[in-house]
Amino acid sequence: MPDFLDTKKRLPNLGIGLGLRRELASQTLESRGRIDWLELVPENYMGLGGACRERLESAREKFPLVTHGINLSIGSTDDLNSEYLSKLKKLLDFVDAPWFSDHLCFTSCDGIYMHDLLPVPRSREAIDLIAEKVKRIQGTIERPFLLENISYYMNVPGCEMNDSQFLAQVVEKADCGLLLDVNNVYVNSLNHHFDPFQYLDQIPLERTVQIHVAGHKQGCEHVIDTHGAPVVEPVFELLQYVLERIDANGVMLERDQNFPEFEEILSEVDRIREISAAASELKAQGKAPKSASAIKQLERKQPTVSRKELAEVKHARVLSA
Repeated sequence: MPDFLDTKKRLPNLGIGLGLRRELASQTLESRGRIDWLELVPENYMGLGGACRERLESAREKFPLVTHGINLSIGSTDDLNSEYLSKLKKLLDFVDAPWFSDHLCFTSCDGIYMHDLLPVPRSREAIDLIAEKVKRIQGTIERPFLLENISYYMNVPGCEMNDSQFLAQVVEKADCGLLLDVNNVYVNSLNHHFDPFQYLDQIPLERTVQIHVAGHKQGCEHVIDTHGAPVVEPVFELLQYVLERIDANGVMLERDQNFPEFEEILSEVDRIREISAAASELKAQGKAPKSASAIKQLERKQPTVSRKELAEVKHARVLSA
């Protein structure tokens, strides 16, 4: 397979998208004037008929589609599931997706599915394992593959490096793309006390093909990546920081629960579009982007969230359509 950075140059620019969710499907499919493309969870459509198939076919007729999986479990010591990959390839061929993605995590161990996106020990051994799997996946699916940085709530024992170093080494050794979730960067920065702008400076942003923007629930013990709240201003600032430095092929809003009026969701899509357009104009004019030191400090005072709430929200995230 050719060098990924060369491959990225040939990928289409999809614009600003939204996740296809069952509860919002009818309104989403009627909003072609304000939404450019859709992302879907492949596990909700692979090998299924009935209403799921009808929704998929309707979406394919109206929008470019990409998939974002939750069951690949690329960080597990379990071998890749060949049946899963076969079904995924059929779906990707059907929707003619320009790329596909999954999370840099593990979701199963010894064949037992955990119903969560769990962090991988950040070790050199894990890098080698994941890189080898990525190459096999891309060879099987025959499409560019992206890994997403996850939100995590503990550092797994055995880590040999920080999260930005691990992410950078994985995608570079695997020679794959990056699905950069700026909300996850922000959430992790609050929970683990690091500078999110410095994190972005430490990863290979040039490998970013797709960007996720989402909301979260804030608390003293944890800040939880829920996709169930409006996007906060610091996350928009991180998005702007990235887009002023690289060209992404697609940026999208994730909303998985606590759905507001659909116009509120479209307003956030519009805001993302405005930020993207402003960043493109800045680059076209050849102006230097703002440095991290020129951007206001992020607010870190949050209301309390219990461990029970954390578990409930994480479970709802994985099961969301």
